[in-house]
Amino acid sequence: MTAVPTPLDSAHAAMQSDPGDQAAAMRFYHLLADTPLLLLLEQEPDGSQIAPRVFDLDTGPVLLAFDTVERMGMLSDGPLAYAELPGRVIVAQMARQGLALGLNFGSGATSETLLPPEAVDWLVEMVATPALREVEAVPQDFFAPTNLPPALTGALAIAVGSAPGLARVAYLVGVRYGGGRIGHMLAVLDAHPDAVGPLAQAVAQAIGFSGLDAAEIDVTFLNSSDPAVLRIADAGISYAFPPAPIRKPSVQPAAPGSDPAKPPRLR
Repeated sequence: MTAVPTPLDSAHAAMQSDPGDQAAAMRFYHLLADTPLLLLLEQEPDGSQIAPRVFDLDTGPVLLAFDTVERMGMLSDGPLAYAELPGRVIVAQMARQGLALGLNFGSGATSETLLPPEAVDWLVEMVATPALREVEAVPQDFFAPTNLPPALTGALAIAVGSAPGLARVAYLVGVRYGGGRIGHMLAVLDAHPDAVGPLAQAVAQAIGFSGLDAAEIDVTFLNSSDPAVLRIADAGISYAFPPAPIRKPSVQPAAPGSDPAKPPRLR
Protein backbone atom coordinates (compact mmCIF):
# COMPACT_ATOMS: atom_id res chain seq x y z
CA MET A 1 0.00 0.00 0.00
CA THR A 2 1.19 3.50 -0.73
CA ALA A 3 2.75 4.81 2.49
CA VAL A 4 1.85 8.45 1.99
CA PRO A 5 -1.91 9.15 2.04
CA THR A 6 -3.25 10.33 -1.30
CA PRO A 7 -5.68 13.26 -1.67
CA LEU A 8 -8.51 10.74 -2.08
CA ASP A 9 -7.51 9.09 1.22
CA SER A 10 -7.71 12.41 3.06
CA ALA A 11 -10.99 13.41 1.46
CA HIS A 12 -12.60 10.02 2.16
CA ALA A 13 -11.41 10.04 5.78
CA ALA A 14 -12.91 13.51 6.28
CA MET A 15 -16.21 12.32 4.83
CA GLN A 16 -16.27 9.19 6.99
CA SER A 17 -15.41 11.07 10.19
CA ASP A 18 -18.66 13.04 9.99
CA PRO A 19 -21.38 11.35 7.90
CA GLY A 20 -23.57 14.41 8.32
CA ASP A 21 -21.02 16.77 6.76
CA GLN A 22 -22.45 17.29 3.29
CA ALA A 23 -19.58 19.57 2.28
CA ALA A 24 -17.01 16.87 3.06
CA ALA A 25 -18.94 14.35 0.97
CA MET A 26 -19.11 16.75 -1.96
CA ARG A 27 -15.36 17.39 -1.73
CA PHE A 28 -14.65 13.66 -1.92
CA TYR A 29 -16.89 13.08 -4.95
CA HIS A 30 -15.58 16.18 -6.70
CA LEU A 31 -12.02 15.00 -6.19
CA LEU A 32 -12.93 11.49 -7.33
CA ALA A 33 -14.33 12.93 -10.56
CA ASP A 34 -11.15 14.88 -11.32
CA THR A 35 -8.53 12.35 -10.19
CA PRO A 36 -6.82 10.16 -12.82
CA LEU A 37 -7.64 6.57 -11.93
CA LEU A 38 -6.23 3.28 -13.15
CA LEU A 39 -9.15 1.21 -14.46
CA LEU A 40 -8.54 -2.55 -14.66
CA LEU A 41 -9.11 -4.05 -18.13
CA GLU A 42 -9.59 -7.56 -19.48
CA GLN A 43 -6.77 -6.96 -21.95
CA GLU A 44 -4.58 -4.21 -23.31
CA PRO A 45 -6.54 -1.42 -25.05
CA ASP A 46 -7.38 -1.96 -28.72
CA GLY A 47 -7.09 1.46 -30.27
CA SER A 48 -9.78 3.67 -28.74
CA GLN A 49 -11.72 0.71 -27.34
CA ILE A 50 -11.26 -0.64 -23.85
CA ALA A 51 -12.79 -3.69 -22.19
CA PRO A 52 -13.06 -3.14 -18.42
CA ARG A 53 -12.67 -6.22 -16.25
CA VAL A 54 -15.97 -6.95 -14.54
CA PHE A 55 -15.97 -8.66 -11.14
CA ASP A 56 -19.17 -10.41 -10.15
CA LEU A 57 -19.71 -9.89 -6.43
CA ASP A 58 -22.69 -10.90 -4.33
CA THR A 59 -23.94 -7.31 -4.59
CA GLY A 60 -23.61 -7.23 -8.39
CA PRO A 61 -21.05 -6.46 -11.12
CA VAL A 62 -18.16 -4.17 -10.14
CA LEU A 63 -15.36 -2.39 -12.00
CA LEU A 64 -12.12 -1.73 -10.11
CA ALA A 65 -10.07 1.46 -10.21
CA PHE A 66 -7.05 2.66 -8.22
CA ASP A 67 -5.39 5.98 -7.59
CA THR A 68 -1.82 4.63 -7.56
CA VAL A 69 0.08 1.94 -9.44
CA GLU A 70 1.26 0.42 -6.15
CA ARG A 71 -2.30 -0.14 -4.95
CA MET A 72 -3.35 -1.72 -8.21
CA GLY A 73 -0.28 -3.96 -8.16
CA MET A 74 -1.38 -5.53 -4.87
CA LEU A 75 -4.02 -7.49 -6.81
CA SER A 76 -1.48 -9.58 -8.69
CA ASP A 77 2.20 -10.43 -8.91
CA GLY A 78 1.98 -10.34 -12.69
CA PRO A 79 1.26 -7.54 -15.16
CA LEU A 80 -2.22 -6.05 -15.24
CA ALA A 81 -3.95 -4.39 -18.17
CA TYR A 82 -5.33 -0.97 -17.33
CA ALA A 83 -6.25 2.44 -18.70
CA GLU A 84 -5.55 5.71 -16.88
CA LEU A 85 -8.65 7.89 -17.06
CA PRO A 86 -10.21 10.70 -15.01
CA GLY A 87 -12.90 9.46 -12.66
CA ARG A 88 -15.52 11.48 -14.55
CA VAL A 89 -14.73 9.63 -17.78
CA ILE A 90 -14.96 6.24 -16.09
CA VAL A 91 -18.34 6.86 -14.46
CA ALA A 92 -19.73 8.42 -17.65
CA GLN A 93 -19.08 5.11 -19.43
CA MET A 94 -20.71 3.17 -16.56
CA ALA A 95 -23.91 5.21 -16.37
CA ARG A 96 -27.24 3.38 -16.14
CA GLN A 97 -25.68 -0.07 -16.61
CA GLY A 98 -26.10 -1.32 -13.05
CA LEU A 99 -22.33 -1.27 -12.50
CA ALA A 100 -20.67 -0.42 -9.20
CA LEU A 101 -17.20 1.09 -8.90
CA GLY A 102 -14.72 -0.36 -6.42
CA LEU A 103 -12.08 2.20 -5.46
CA ASN A 104 -8.71 0.89 -4.24
CA PHE A 105 -10.19 -2.54 -3.48
CA GLY A 106 -7.88 -4.93 -1.69
CA SER A 107 -5.23 -2.29 -0.99
CA GLY A 108 -6.16 -1.49 2.60
CA ALA A 109 -6.15 2.19 1.69
CA THR A 110 -8.18 4.67 3.70
CA SER A 111 -10.15 5.43 0.55
CA GLU A 112 -11.06 1.79 -0.17
CA THR A 113 -14.76 1.95 -0.87
CA LEU A 114 -17.57 0.77 -3.13
CA LEU A 115 -19.78 3.16 -5.09
CA PRO A 116 -23.06 1.36 -5.81
CA PRO A 117 -24.76 1.90 -9.19
CA GLU A 118 -27.01 4.63 -7.83
CA ALA A 119 -23.96 6.56 -6.57
CA VAL A 120 -22.29 6.17 -9.96
CA ASP A 121 -25.38 7.52 -11.73
CA TRP A 122 -25.59 10.44 -9.29
CA LEU A 123 -21.95 11.34 -9.92
CA VAL A 124 -22.55 11.22 -13.67
CA GLU A 125 -25.31 13.80 -13.25
CA MET A 126 -23.07 15.98 -11.09
CA VAL A 127 -20.30 16.11 -13.69
CA ALA A 128 -22.63 16.58 -16.64
CA THR A 129 -21.88 19.75 -18.61
CA PRO A 130 -23.79 22.57 -16.87
CA ALA A 131 -25.63 25.15 -18.92
CA LEU A 132 -23.75 28.43 -19.09
CA ARG A 133 -25.12 31.82 -20.01
CA GLU A 134 -23.30 34.95 -21.07
CA VAL A 135 -24.09 38.23 -19.35
CA GLU A 136 -22.77 41.75 -19.86
CA ALA A 137 -22.14 43.90 -16.82
CA VAL A 138 -19.61 46.58 -15.91
CA PRO A 139 -17.88 46.13 -12.52
CA GLN A 140 -17.67 49.30 -10.46
CA ASP A 141 -15.92 48.06 -7.33
CA PHE A 142 -14.20 44.98 -5.94
CA PHE A 143 -14.06 43.78 -2.33
CA ALA A 144 -13.19 40.71 -0.28
CA PRO A 145 -15.67 37.84 -0.85
CA THR A 146 -18.16 37.31 1.96
CA ASN A 147 -20.92 34.91 3.04
CA LEU A 148 -19.81 32.03 0.84
CA PRO A 149 -19.96 28.39 1.97
CA PRO A 150 -16.57 26.96 3.05
CA ALA A 151 -17.04 24.16 0.53
CA LEU A 152 -16.70 26.64 -2.32
CA THR A 153 -13.03 27.43 -1.72
CA GLY A 154 -12.19 23.73 -1.61
CA ALA A 155 -14.19 22.99 -4.77
CA LEU A 156 -12.47 25.80 -6.68
CA ALA A 157 -9.06 24.58 -5.47
CA ILE A 158 -9.83 21.12 -6.90
CA ALA A 159 -10.96 22.61 -10.23
CA VAL A 160 -7.85 24.78 -10.55
CA GLY A 161 -5.52 22.00 -9.41
CA SER A 162 -6.94 19.72 -12.10
CA ALA A 163 -6.14 22.18 -14.91
CA PRO A 164 -2.32 22.44 -15.02
CA GLY A 165 -0.97 24.95 -17.48
CA LEU A 166 -4.35 26.18 -18.71
CA ALA A 167 -4.11 29.57 -16.97
CA ARG A 168 -1.85 31.43 -14.54
CA VAL A 169 -4.03 32.29 -11.56
CA ALA A 170 -7.67 32.88 -10.59
CA TYR A 171 -9.10 35.32 -8.03
CA LEU A 172 -12.41 34.95 -6.22
CA VAL A 173 -13.63 38.44 -5.38
CA GLY A 174 -16.74 40.33 -4.37
CA VAL A 175 -18.01 42.72 -7.04
CA ARG A 176 -20.43 45.62 -7.34
CA TYR A 177 -21.77 46.26 -10.82
CA GLY A 178 -23.17 49.38 -12.38
CA GLY A 179 -26.82 49.56 -11.44
CA GLY A 180 -26.10 48.41 -7.91
CA ARG A 181 -26.10 44.61 -8.28
CA ILE A 182 -23.69 42.94 -5.84
CA GLY A 183 -22.28 39.47 -6.33
CA HIS A 184 -19.12 37.41 -6.61
CA MET A 185 -16.79 36.87 -9.52
CA LEU A 186 -13.98 34.48 -10.37
CA ALA A 187 -11.41 36.25 -12.54
CA VAL A 188 -9.14 33.84 -14.44
CA LEU A 189 -5.91 35.42 -15.69
CA ASP A 190 -3.91 34.56 -18.80
CA ALA A 191 -5.94 31.51 -19.82
CA HIS A 192 -4.93 29.62 -22.92
CA PRO A 193 -7.43 30.64 -25.67
CA ASP A 194 -8.52 27.05 -26.28
CA ALA A 195 -9.04 26.49 -22.54
CA VAL A 196 -11.60 29.23 -21.90
CA GLY A 197 -14.64 27.03 -22.56
CA PRO A 198 -13.42 23.98 -20.62
CA LEU A 199 -12.32 26.17 -17.69
CA ALA A 200 -15.70 27.88 -17.54
CA GLN A 201 -17.38 24.46 -17.45
CA ALA A 202 -14.98 23.20 -14.76
CA VAL A 203 -15.71 26.24 -12.59
CA ALA A 204 -19.45 25.77 -13.04
CA GLN A 205 -19.12 22.14 -11.97
CA ALA A 206 -17.02 23.14 -8.96
CA ILE A 207 -19.67 25.63 -7.89
CA GLY A 208 -22.28 22.88 -8.18
CA PHE A 209 -20.22 20.56 -5.97
CA SER A 210 -19.98 23.36 -3.40
CA GLY A 211 -23.77 23.43 -3.05
CA LEU A 212 -24.28 26.77 -4.80
CA ASP A 213 -26.15 27.39 -8.02
CA ALA A 214 -23.71 28.08 -10.87
CA ALA A 215 -25.51 31.35 -11.59
CA GLU A 216 -24.45 32.77 -8.21
CA ILE A 217 -20.86 33.44 -9.31
CA ASP A 218 -19.76 35.17 -12.49
CA VAL A 219 -16.64 33.98 -14.34
CA THR A 220 -14.49 36.31 -16.40
CA PHE A 221 -11.23 35.83 -18.28
CA LEU A 222 -8.66 38.63 -18.22
CA ASN A 223 -5.08 39.34 -19.20
CA SER A 224 -2.63 40.32 -16.48
CA SER A 225 -2.29 43.71 -18.17
CA ASP A 226 -5.97 44.56 -17.60
CA PRO A 227 -6.25 47.72 -15.42
CA ALA A 228 -8.72 46.02 -13.08
CA VAL A 229 -6.37 43.14 -12.19
CA LEU A 230 -4.48 45.01 -9.44
CA ARG A 231 -7.71 45.85 -7.62
CA ILE A 232 -9.01 42.30 -8.05
CA ALA A 233 -5.77 40.80 -6.74
CA ASP A 234 -5.74 43.11 -3.72
CA ALA A 235 -9.26 42.12 -2.66
CA GLY A 236 -9.62 38.53 -3.84
CA ILE A 237 -8.67 34.99 -2.78
CA SER A 238 -6.06 33.59 -5.16
CA TYR A 239 -5.85 30.12 -6.73
CA ALA A 240 -2.62 29.41 -8.60
CA PHE A 241 -2.81 26.96 -11.50
CA PRO A 242 -0.15 24.21 -11.43
CA PRO A 243 2.47 24.43 -14.20
CA ALA A 244 1.95 22.38 -17.32
CA PRO A 245 3.52 18.92 -17.06
CA ILE A 246 6.73 18.34 -18.98
CA ARG A 247 5.96 15.83 -21.69
CA LYS A 248 8.77 13.62 -22.94
CA PRO A 249 8.81 12.67 -26.64
CA SER A 250 7.36 9.22 -27.14
CA VAL A 251 6.48 6.94 -30.02
CA GLN A 252 3.89 5.15 -27.90
CA PRO A 253 0.25 5.56 -28.98
CA ALA A 254 -1.86 7.92 -26.90
CA ALA A 255 -3.64 6.27 -23.99
CA PRO A 256 -7.40 5.83 -24.43
CA GLY A 257 -9.24 8.80 -22.96
CA SER A 258 -6.24 11.15 -23.10
CA ASP A 259 -7.89 13.12 -25.92
CA PRO A 260 -11.13 14.74 -24.63
CA ALA A 261 -12.45 14.80 -28.19
CA LYS A 262 -12.08 11.00 -28.46
CA PRO A 263 -13.39 9.37 -25.26
CA PRO A 264 -12.76 5.64 -24.90
CA ARG A 265 -15.52 3.23 -25.78
CA LEU A 266 -16.35 0.36 -23.44
CA ARG A 267 -16.87 -2.98 -25.08
